Amino acid sequence: MNKDEKIKVLRDLIKINSVNGHEAKVTKYLVKLLEDKNIKVHADYFDEDSANLIANIGVGNGPVLCFEGHQDTVAIGDERKWKHKPFEAEVVGDNIYGRGAADMKSGLAAAVIAMIELNEDLEKIPGRIRLVATSGEEFGAKGAYRLADSDVLDDVSAMVVGEPTGGKIIHAHSGSLNYRIKSFGKSVHSSIPERGTNAIIGLNYFINAERKIFENSPVDSILGKFKHSITTIKGGSQVNIIPDYAELYGNIRPTMALSNQKVKDMLAKVIRNLNEEHKLKLELEIVHDFFPMSTSSENTFVKQVLKAAKDNFGSKAQLEIINGATDASVYVQKYPTLPVVVLGPNTWEIAHQANEMTSIKSYINTIETYKKIARSFF
Repeated sequence: MNKDEKIKVLRDLIKINSVNGHEAKVTKYLVKLLEDKNIKVHADYFDEDSANLIANIGVGNGPVLCFEGHQDTVAIGDERKWKHKPFEAEVVGDNIYGRGAADMKSGLAAAVIAMIELNEDLEKIPGRIRLVATSGEEFGAKGAYRLADSDVLDDVSAMVVGEPTGGKIIHAHSGSLNYRIKSFGKSVHSSIPERGTNAIIGLNYFINAERKIFENSPVDSILGKFKHSITTIKGGSQVNIIPDYAELYGNIRPTMALSNQKVKDMLAKVIRNLNEEHKLKLELEIVHDFFPMSTSSENTFVKQVLKAAKDNFGSKAQLEIINGATDASVYVQKYPTLPVVVLGPNTWEIAHQANEMTSIKSYINTIETYKKIARSFF
């Protein structure tokens, strides 16, 4: 494919509004593109407008290299903040603008084109290269969980997740655990508060306790210090009524040193103790539960990826870690020893923002990097 054809694929994907839960149009576009290039592809449609896509090239029973990405985007937010229309894929100089340009239609398009070009080169790949494109990554990773519940990834030997990294190689990232604390009380008029139970007071006890729960947490040798935050809180409906319900949400970034299960056990213990000591009615709910991913920097696959990236991104290609989470958080629950790296165009900093963009140069570099990874791997 020539450069203009590659840019057209990315622009076509950006022009499709695939906000979380509405990814099927992207799937249909990719199915046609891949089938036209004589690549075997399967679409797994689920829910009302979502689908996963799986495609394969290669021959023989050798190892399987998987390129993985998601088809959904976050919402556009306030369109008045956009200087470039979110679904027009406008090209200005070396940049392409639009929702999903960075996160992660550029990485997904790069993987698709790398597959097409490797297949067109008629190279005899002694194994398989598999493309997996999921739905729902931006909220709950529904597509990734659906894949993990199947056998689609059982034979995968190594994986590249195409999230935006600007050519950096992320070999480890934290998990992400979202939780909700519900507090129940008794509603009365604020002139007689002693006859009621203020649900907000229950949350206040938890907020004070949360500051100390993790203060002696172990520092992970790769991911570093443990991260935790209370992020939203709401309660009450009227200024002169004692609220009978209040809730808060918190986000925690588990590491290999302090696992998801350990975190959940610690939260549950605090809730039990507060309820008993202060006669509260607090309930804990785990909303999302994504695991940390960690592949050693000395892993052979990581070294292969680093060399391939350096050949295309130069000094930008470095091994790093992040405190984000990806679809890999789901896969490592089932495949804990699977070597995984995250590598794609541009950076997380511009993802989810108004005027989201990717550079054509980094997009083309990513395509070439993916092709070199595949050749090195086999």
